[in-house]
Amino acid sequence: MSDARSDPIDAVVFDVGRVLIQWDLRALFAKLIEDAEELDWFLANVVTEEWHFQHDGGRPLAEMVPERKAEFPEHSALLDAYATRFLETIPGRVPGTDALVERLAERGVPLFAITNFGAEFWAQFRPTETLLDRFADIVVSGVERIAKPEPAIFALAAQRFGHAPERMLFIDDNRANVDAADGLGWQVHHFTDADTLQRDLAERGLI
Repeated sequence: MSDARSDPIDAVVFDVGRVLIQWDLRALFAKLIEDAEELDWFLANVVTEEWHFQHDGGRPLAEMVPERKAEFPEHSALLDAYATRFLETIPGRVPGTDALVERLAERGVPLFAITNFGAEFWAQFRPTETLLDRFADIVVSGVERIAKPEPAIFALAAQRFGHAPERMLFIDDNRANVDAADGLGWQVHHFTDADTLQRDLAERGLI
């Protein structure tokens, strides 16, 4: 998805997970649970993306993990792995997007990001990813305790980044986040793959 707004774009704002980096809870837990049906059940009932999203929203692991262990005591060791081995849920970068970031940076386009990411996991992850050095500022939901698609995180980002929403292009894989930004006046791109994004950026004269 791209939009038809004609305002010049002064800055490009990326999502991080599933746009810049791959993220999949299965990448970790497939190492720890051999039975495929048990793995599916665990990811659907114990360490779910919905439960994980509480950390993205600002809830500390010290509250979440013991509470979950009380519900699923037989999975305590796996819940410890969730808390301590989170980097293993990130297999690598999303193919092709890093090259687009580099091309935008080389052209002097200001780069920013808004990410739903838990504060504790962000502290583990951020030092490992040099691509993020290209970004002037990154708004992290777990640090701010507000998450996409809440309007407040977009308002905070616009204030921090110093550009009007209608002059920024926001790129996200999550339709709800894209629709929220669109409704707040941002220019938007619903990310599916790097090739489609490349065409959109080229049409906009950004690369």
